[in-house]
Amino acid sequence: MEKLQAEDARYLKRKVKGGSLDVHPTEKALIVQYELEATILGEMGDPMVGERKECQKIIRLKSLNANTDIATLARKVVEECRLIHPSKLPEVEQLLFYLLNRKKSDKREKHPPRDLAPFEGMELDEEANINRIDHYVELLYEDIPEKVRGATLILHLARNPDNLEELLQNETALGALARVLREDWKQSVDLATTIIYVFFCFSSFSQFHGQVTHYKIGALCMNIIEHELKRYDLWQDELQKKAAAYILQLKSKVT
Repeated sequence: MEKLQAEDARYLKRKVKGGSLDVHPTEKALIVQYELEATILGEMGDPMVGERKECQKIIRLKSLNANTDIATLARKVVEECRLIHPSKLPEVEQLLFYLLNRKKSDKREKHPPRDLAPFEGMELDEEANINRIDHYVELLYEDIPEKVRGATLILHLARNPDNLEELLQNETALGALARVLREDWKQSVDLATTIIYVFFCFSSFSQFHGQVTHYKIGALCMNIIEHELKRYDLWQDELQKKAAAYILQLKSKVT
């Protein structure tokens, strides 16, 4: 068995490609995105089968505090993590400085940290609770007003970064949101806007980009924008026709 494993290893080539850096949404930690490429080589060394996988490494910095020497810590992080190229040292320092000065979310705060412009249907008469997420998902299977309410409650949860990872684990909730957006966006602007805001909250952190891509939210948003632009052009044409007809009517009355 050991001989077989040694022979297999001889024909397996691994390549690691460093990627982007980001801060953890809730912890004092850095997230390193990287790509792992595994290639099986033939006897002559030619590649036969290859596979790529997006991975991430979390570098926790529990000792980071006001007395920490940011420059020294940044150098240590770069030296100990081979996934981070030395040229990214300034970026690491900047991210560490951000982590050090990032305000902790107040559990008693009623309003989420994100300042989003309110729109009709976004107001609520209750405070969203992560423990009631299943009930909010059930609302997404009702009529449009209930769907708007359910999506709005989930949005209020998503606006707090502390809830994002738990929401991410709830595939039923994200799947339902994506389905409702795909099927019902033409029926309600408020509904479409609310659900897009939910996924926007996830897109603010690069480690969640995979889920946004998985549900094809970007492509769906482009379809919505294209539809709205076409509808705007139709409105403009109709308005110009009515304006021209009104002018002709006025001229006929004058003459």
